[in-house]
Amino acid sequence: MRAGFTTASADETERAGHALAGLLRPTDVIALSGDLGAGKTHLVQGVARGLAVEGAVGSPTFNILLVHRGRLPLYHFDLYRLEREDDLEDIDFFETLEGDGASMIEWGYRFPRALPDDHLLVTIRRTGEDRRSFALQAHGERSAALMTAWTGALRAAGLAGAVVEEADA
Repeated sequence: MRAGFTTASADETERAGHALAGLLRPTDVIALSGDLGAGKTHLVQGVARGLAVEGAVGSPTFNILLVHRGRLPLYHFDLYRLEREDDLEDIDFFETLEGDGASMIEWGYRFPRALPDDHLLVTIRRTGEDRRSFALQAHGERSAALMTAWTGALRAAGLAGAVVEEADA
């Protein structure tokens, strides 16, 4: 199942993340794809705000994993600097995904076989100075339900341009 939406500013991208936050459950996995500067971290910042995380939320590029405590733990990975899939074992990647929080994984598509069967892939593309296009692809039953609920929340909030949903053929 696929869906998509657009945002017109960094603030709208963060508000889209805030809308997602209220829907997340433990073990939810969101894999984020997009070029440098696409808006992955802005989306995560909105999720963190929606989970009542206190303090600044930045990209974990040099840390690889940042843990943010809120109403639900948020595990924010950035796999950009990892060389091999074997490196995931060194950072307790698999155990963390199965833990008590939701995981958002920047550059998660670098190791697609390491992602759980049920995950939501969010591909972000820059379509203008501040405008972003989000392509969502649900892999699994829980991620399909999460995607549908998220796009519904975006519509209800009047956010994120035209939301388009389609079933895979």
